[in-house]
Order: sequence, then C-alpha cells, then structure tokens
Amino acid sequence: MPSYADNTNPGNFIPANYNFDVTDLEGKDLGSLEFREFMIRLSQALNVISLAVNQKDNGIYSLEEIVNSQVLFPDTTLSSTTAQFPTMRQIFRTVINFCDGVVVMSLPNAGTTSVPHGINITADTSFTFTRIYATASQVNVSFLPIPYVSVANIMDNIEINVDNTNVNITTGSDRTNYTFCYVILEYIKQ
Repeated sequence: MPSYADNTNPGNFIPANYNFDVTDLEGKDLGSLEFREFMIRLSQALNVISLAVNQKDNGIYSLEEIVNSQVLFPDTTLSSTTAQFPTMRQIFRTVINFCDGVVVMSLPNAGTTSVPHGINITADTSFTFTRIYATASQVNVSFLPIPYVSVANIMDNIEINVDNTNVNITTGSDRTNYTFCYVILEYIKQ
C-alpha cells in the first residue's frame, strides 16, 4: 500500500518485473504471430524503460552546462491558440567552482565576492533560475549550506545571488577559512 494519497503523482518508475517467457518461443517461426507479439511486448517494455530513465534527474554536476533531465511545466501564457505551443521546458545545470584556489581563494571577509558564471544571458534570451545554491567547506572542520541563515547572529548570514554575468556571495562576517565553495545553478531558457 503506497504511503501517499491516490491522487498524488508518484513520478516515473520502471516496473520491477516483466513476464516474458522465452520458452514459449522455442521452435516458433520468426514470422509467427506469437513471435511478433513477443517482439511488440519487448519493444514496449524497452520504450517504458527508456522514457523513465530519460526523465530521471541525472547526477552529473559538471563545470559545463548540461541538460539535467528535469523538466518544468509549460509556460502558462502559451496555449493551443498562441503562435508557440506550450511544451515542457528543459532545465539546465552548471556548477561554478567559486573558490578555485587561483582567482578566488576563499569566501569573503564581511563583503561580496563575484565570480563569472559563464552563462550566455543576452537581451534576446530569457532565463529563469529554478535553483541557486552552494556549499562551503572549511576543510575537515565546518561545512555550510549557502544561503546560510544564523538564528544566533545575523552577521553570520551568507547571501547568494546571480546577475547576468556573475554569481555573487556576500558574507556578514569573516568566512575566509572557507576555502572550498561549489555553486550549483539550474535554469530554463525561454
């Protein structure tokens, strides 16, 4: 019995078993109805597997832009009567090695550091970010999610934002001990 309501979309899962009894094919002619039915069922099963695998979020976090296999609902301003038909929108992912050890050594000391994201955002393309997040590490000592919010001290908060050129991280206190920082950006191009 599922642990979610019947009207909940459970996602796209591959069936755990297909019942193909290949012994039924022994001695059958390749042109027989039974063999053709078997091939149709096998092709349908492979199609279900392909669709499910292709729609799963991939685990590749590359420094280059990739299609991450997530899709966002169609643009709600489009319909069957508009010039452009509404379709699911593909989400892209890129990772920025914010503290690369060459240009940026660490998170800032109570200030803002900007690193180019390399995404070609121009006036003729429309981008919408679906996720902007990061993690910072003080090697083997402390690990922080970004954005970071401290309930004890507002000066310890860390902000992240993106403009058309850079990823910007702002710290309210000295975070220069954090020498590793990976920023993950996920977005659609409309």
